[in-house]
Amino acid sequence: MAVSPPRPHDLPLNALRAFEAAARLGGFAAAAAELGVTPGAVTAQVKGLEAALGAALFQRGAKGVVLTPLGARVLPEMMAAFDALAAASRRLRDEAAPQTVHIATLPAIAQLWLSPKLPGLRALAPEISVSITAMEGPPNLKRAPFDLCLFYAEGPGEPIEQDEIFPVCAPEVAARLQGIDDLGRVACLSDATWDQDWRLWLAHAVPEVLVVPRGPVFSLYGLAVEEAVNGAGVLMGHRALVARHLEEGRLVAPFATRLTLPRGLFLWSDKGLRPTSAAGRVARWLQSKAA
Repeated sequence: MAVSPPRPHDLPLNALRAFEAAARLGGFAAAAAELGVTPGAVTAQVKGLEAALGAALFQRGAKGVVLTPLGARVLPEMMAAFDALAAASRRLRDEAAPQTVHIATLPAIAQLWLSPKLPGLRALAPEISVSITAMEGPPNLKRAPFDLCLFYAEGPGEPIEQDEIFPVCAPEVAARLQGIDDLGRVACLSDATWDQDWRLWLAHAVPEVLVVPRGPVFSLYGLAVEEAVNGAGVLMGHRALVARHLEEGRLVAPFATRLTLPRGLFLWSDKGLRPTSAAGRVARWLQSKAA
């Protein structure tokens, strides 16, 4: 009777993925954010992997974790392996659903710039399905299942448009503003992500003004825009995001001064898009739709 030798147990894929992400990003919290789990889950996965190996992969200290020599030696191969796995997964998904395009973008861009343009895209290419995921920062396209990223960033290359900021408000609020000094008598709305907007614009418009106007701070720029439309105060507008409201007259720009920031609205991919592919067609169409 033939006797098969015992087969070594495979190392768990999720644990390997947790190790690779933590090693590449330099910590368990960053790995957890990328993988969409808790830092505790990453810690548990790595500890389980170390127990299975009988060897440490990280040195733990008060200032965080550092790779052991063993962890450092295997990291390049792990990164290459997971990059290859992610690329194969994307190809499998793309060929299974060639007319579906996945876009990752900032919540404000999704709501205020991208969403109003989707009806036009559907009319032009009804066979293409667009999926949008709103997130606060660009994902790692080597690992994340997205075809396109649409975010404010600083070069290189040509943006869809530069980020230009200037105060905006409802017409009835603008009627009370005779000059920039009047901003001290109205609420000046801010977005938590772009909390330096007012300081930057005032330094450009009135360099001698040292006091930044104050008012409510919003975690969602789209909500801040709606409050500005409702007459709650003056908001620092980003041209691409408030263009539609300005065209419709729901918002106005009470002052002529505008400031162009170093960043712009960029659309990019790491897939080497073919112009005739669904993602390539969507990218080309969106790049033609500056506000």
